[in-house]
Amino acid sequence: MHLNSKIYVAGHNGMVGSAIDRLLKKKGYTNLIKKTSSELDLRNQTATDNFFKDHQPEYVFLAAAKVGGILANNNYKADFLYDNLMIEANIIHAAVNSGVKKLLFLGSSCIYPKFAPQPIKEEYLLTGELEPTNDAYAIAKITGIKLCEAYRTQYGSNFVSIMPTNLYGIGDNYHPQNSHVLPALIRKFHEAKYGNHDKVIIWGTGTPRREFLFADDLADACLFLMENYDEKEIINVGSGTDYTIAELAQIIKDIIGYEGVIVYDQTKPDGTPRKLLDSSRIYHLGWKPVTALKDGIQQAYNDFLRNQKLLQIA
Repeated sequence: MHLNSKIYVAGHNGMVGSAIDRLLKKKGYTNLIKKTSSELDLRNQTATDNFFKDHQPEYVFLAAAKVGGILANNNYKADFLYDNLMIEANIIHAAVNSGVKKLLFLGSSCIYPKFAPQPIKEEYLLTGELEPTNDAYAIAKITGIKLCEAYRTQYGSNFVSIMPTNLYGIGDNYHPQNSHVLPALIRKFHEAKYGNHDKVIIWGTGTPRREFLFADDLADACLFLMENYDEKEIINVGSGTDYTIAELAQIIKDIIGYEGVIVYDQTKPDGTPRKLLDSSRIYHLGWKPVTALKDGIQQAYNDFLRNQKLLQIA
């Protein structure tokens, strides 16, 4: 990409899209195309086609998606499947028709089988059953991967798919029911501290292991891969280290300064027992993350504090 290339960041208001947008601006890219969801409904094929015809982007970062935590994924399967299928299909198809030079599709580590060997290699895709609580979202993302592969095979489109691990960071979603585990814990401990609650209840046993990547590190990986990776094969992007939910909870508790106790509700689901990506492929290409978990959580919490009123959090 050149600094004046026409670049479309789909989902630029989301946590990942906004991180990509910030990085591109920081690097000096000046021709960024952005539309909010109220301005352009990416689930609408005609509207998406017209947008691509009118603006003719050269490069596309496909970060737009309907996302949520274990509860939202399990309760709104139809929404997660339909919305994500439509968004990705419309953008990928329109990108082909309008002659986009390169598209980078952001998948998710939940595409891999629930009991995949650890750490998870890219070739483990479609080798076993998915985690039932987020299978709808995973199937949508797998479809996006296969769409990119099919258009590459049939039309020669330079579409690549990357699989980030669990993400967190600036602009995260802190909804009490629909957020992912890390932002959900930030909110729980914050509200417990300032509400003088004597305990925080966390779903599950605390034993599942999860890997976390700061969203700005992912943005850096996205730009790196846009410039350095043109292969059909999907590529993992992770931090290389995982933590139990109990360890994560303790880190967040310490950062926030909560002094109560943690109680685990073992009647609630744990989800996948472990999910650590093998990111050796991107590491060998020359990219590695730079943000330590504690530093990233501190930055995320600072952003949370700045936006309490917007988040309607006391």
